[in-house]
Amino acid sequence: MAVTHDFEYIKPATLDEAVDLLDKYKGRAKILSGGTDLAVQIKEDVVAPDLLIDIKGLKELKKIEFSGEELKLGTNTTFTDIERSEIIKEKFMVLWEAAGTVASVGIRNRATVVGNICSAVPSLDSAPALMLYNAVVHVKSVSEERNIPIADFFVSVKKTSLQKDEIVTGITLTLPKGNSGSCYLKLGRYKGEDLAQAGIGVLALENNEYRISYCAVAPKPLRASKIEEFLRGKELSTEVIEAAKKIVEQEISPITDIRSSKEYRMHMSKVMLERALNIASKRQKGEIVHSEAIL
Repeated sequence: MAVTHDFEYIKPATLDEAVDLLDKYKGRAKILSGGTDLAVQIKEDVVAPDLLIDIKGLKELKKIEFSGEELKLGTNTTFTDIERSEIIKEKFMVLWEAAGTVASVGIRNRATVVGNICSAVPSLDSAPALMLYNAVVHVKSVSEERNIPIADFFVSVKKTSLQKDEIVTGITLTLPKGNSGSCYLKLGRYKGEDLAQAGIGVLALENNEYRISYCAVAPKPLRASKIEEFLRGKELSTEVIEAAKKIVEQEISPITDIRSSKEYRMHMSKVMLERALNIASKRQKGEIVHSEAIL
């Protein structure tokens, strides 16, 4: 499909230049980094920008840094970068696992984590991991810099709190204190390049505390706060997990679409909760468990 309208293309030399261009074009410009979503949107006339601002060459935005207990990801960090990072695999396995489920190898080589969250589609694979680690999204405009908690970044389907004159400069994740274990499970129609029918991330912490986050089963990614509260301080058992599964219906609101029925999503979200809790708990204890083989 051909592109049916003209637009300007500028590759700024600095971040400040990119921000100035956003301010100048007043919502008529789009940021190009990975471009895996944007290219399709332009071809299908979903968006028609007057300007593409290509930031791929800004080296300051392509980084993975771990210091203290904080992981900093630059805007140009791709899912392949995540997969190849030993520190992320060791410290933030749930993010590492999620990265490997995104589309195909070719897409992961270009697609960025920041682009994923800016798309704000309900099924975005990176969101559960980011929410489990209370990620903060750093944004910049001509007039100010803001730090947005990931839970406040998502507003609704395909809508974020990012303003038209703002650019995301990176994301920070904070590692919780003490020993932990995590897991990401994705339900798809087949193995390979498919969007999630449902996705869940679980982080098992010390003192029997758990963080749980879902994607693809509500208008936006969410933390399952009621389930987290119920599980707090409890040893996992068949009875406890079964009781937790009953609370899933109070947390999520799946829909029926081309990929799945709402009833199937609801049922599998309960199954996935049980499996993810068990995997995360075993990993916290040092056991090697491959989630792909279990789901």
